[in-house]
Amino acid sequence: MRGCRSYLAVISLALILVLGLGTNVFGASDTAPVRIGLQAPITGQCAYEGEMARNCVQIVADEINGKGGVLGGRKIEIVVGDDQFSPKQSALVAQRMISEKVVAVIGTYGSSVTEPAATIYEREGLLNIAYGSTAVQLTEHGWQYFFRTCFRDDHQGTFFGRFVNETLKMQNVAIIHDNTTFGKGLAEAARASLEEANKAGIVFYDAITPGERDFSPILSRMHKANPDVLYFTGYYPEAGLIIRQMKELGSKALFVGGNAAINDEFVQIAGIDVAKGALMTQEPIPTDLKYPESKVFLDEYIRRHKSPPSSPWPVYAADALKAIAAAIDATGSTDSKVLADYLRDEMEGLPGITGPIAFNEVGDREGAIYLAYEVTADGEPRPYQP
Repeated sequence: MRGCRSYLAVISLALILVLGLGTNVFGASDTAPVRIGLQAPITGQCAYEGEMARNCVQIVADEINGKGGVLGGRKIEIVVGDDQFSPKQSALVAQRMISEKVVAVIGTYGSSVTEPAATIYEREGLLNIAYGSTAVQLTEHGWQYFFRTCFRDDHQGTFFGRFVNETLKMQNVAIIHDNTTFGKGLAEAARASLEEANKAGIVFYDAITPGERDFSPILSRMHKANPDVLYFTGYYPEAGLIIRQMKELGSKALFVGGNAAINDEFVQIAGIDVAKGALMTQEPIPTDLKYPESKVFLDEYIRRHKSPPSSPWPVYAADALKAIAAAIDATGSTDSKVLADYLRDEMEGLPGITGPIAFNEVGDREGAIYLAYEVTADGEPRPYQP
C-alpha cells in the first residue's frame, strides 16, 4: 500500500505542476493566437459600416500574420462582436469580449454605442481603441484604457465654422442633430464655432429622432427660417431621407453633412439626382490618403472587395489594430496596463494607413485633419472646390 501511495503522490505532484504551469509545459502558450476583439455593427441600420470595418481589420491581421505575427510568431485572431449599432447590445458584446479573454478590443462605430462598452472595458481593465467614436466626452471621463484613432467632434465643429464663414461665405445657418452623443456633440461644437466667429448667424437649431422616416414637420419649420445652409450632424440613414424631403418641400438650402452623414448608402437612399452637390465635413476619405501604407492597403482592399471603402471609419479600425500590434511587439506583453502606458507615453508617429499614429495623455489621436467633400454627378465624393 505504501508503494501505491507513493506512486499516487508522484502522479498528483505531476498534475499539480502541469496545472500550475498551464500550457507552458507543452509550449502551447508560445504559439497560441493573440485574440483581439472587433466590436462593430455587423447587422442593423449601420451594417454597411460594420462590414467595411471587418474587412479592413482582417486585411491588417493577414498582413501582420504573413510577416510572422506578434511576440515572435504568434498569429493574430480577430474575434468579431456584433453590437447592431445599439447601446444595449454594445454592453452585451463588451461582456462577451471579457469572457472571451481577448487582449484588447477595437470598437466601435457611434459614440453613444461606444460609451456603454468602454465603461465596462474600463472597469475590467481591458484596452480598447475606438475607430468611429468622436464625441468629446469620451475622453473626459479620465479613463485609463480608452483610446481612439479617429478625431474629436470639437475639431470638426471648428472646421465647419471656418468653412461656412471663409469658403461658403453664407449668412444663415440651420443645424439639425439626432440627439445621439455624437450628433448633439458635433452640433454643439459647430454652434459654438459660429457664435465665436460672430459672422454667419444660426437661424434654426433642432433635433430629430433617429429611426423615423418622415421629417417633413421639422423641415417645414426650418424652411420658414430660410437658411442658406443646413448642417446635419446625424447618421447616413436619416441624412439620405432628410435631403430628399428637403427638396420635395422646395428648400434651396445647401445640405452639408457631418462625417457620419454621407457614404454610398446615403447616395442610394437619397437618389443620385438629389444627392449630387451635397457637401460634408470629413476626415480624408481612403482614396485621398497619400501615405505609402495607404496605397498598399487600398490596393489589397480593392483586390478583395472590388471597390475601396467609402468612409474613413473602417480604415481607422485597421489603424487601431496596427497600434495594438505595435504596442504588443514593442513591450513584449499583452497586459492592458502595459499596452496603455506604451500607447500614451511612448508611441510616436507609428506609420498608419491614415497617417502617423500617436496619442495624447487622455487617449485622443493627435494631428486632426479635415476636408470638405462634394458628392459628384456619379455619386462619388471629391474634395470640394468652390
